[in-house]
Amino acid sequence: MKLSANDIAIRVAQDIAEGSYVNLGIGMPMLVGNHIPDGKEFILHTENGMLGMGPAMPEGEEDWDLINAGKQGVSILPGGSFFHHADSFAMIRGGHIDISILGAYEVAKNGDIANWDIPGPRPPAVGGAMDLVAGAKQVWVMFSSHVSKAGSPKIVENCSLPLTGVNCVDRIYSDLAIIERRDDALTVTGIVEGLTQEELQNKTGARLNFADDCERLKVSWKV
Repeated sequence: MKLSANDIAIRVAQDIAEGSYVNLGIGMPMLVGNHIPDGKEFILHTENGMLGMGPAMPEGEEDWDLINAGKQGVSILPGGSFFHHADSFAMIRGGHIDISILGAYEVAKNGDIANWDIPGPRPPAVGGAMDLVAGAKQVWVMFSSHVSKAGSPKIVENCSLPLTGVNCVDRIYSDLAIIERRDDALTVTGIVEGLTQEELQNKTGARLNFADDCERLKVSWKV
């Protein structure tokens, strides 16, 4: 049993504290904006200069003057605002973003993150990730898969790829588990139903601890 990308995004949105200022990274994290729980308010920030971003627009209804940092057509909620790119990064670098939610290639046991370069012909693209991991109060990582396409763990003892930031990741959400970094140890607070602790450990390249109240995560909260 595995969580879908939308399952993960729904859970991430549920876990964001009321009133938080949140930056969503390019790719899978952008799904979080589509799953803000009814009656809950947190403010989504984009590097290209928007506060109060709403859900993505349906295909064919986009206004291409209104996009997020991933060039996705989005909406803006009442009270939202636009500003210069430099002001957006001043918010990030000034420590005004509560949570940065990013994708990654690897996360290490001590909270190091590698998410901007992998070996191959494609040129690296760090974007604003280095600023976000250094400036945000918390860094959460979303993995669509707990392991790579080759089957190697994405959560490792030490990153083998070029680092984006050090000692910065606070929480990891994958298709198999929710993991928090506590005192440089990785503690599983949620594990997908049908998966044993031993099976999860075998898919992880760093030692895991399991919380006494570890939650069983249900598949397909919403299709």
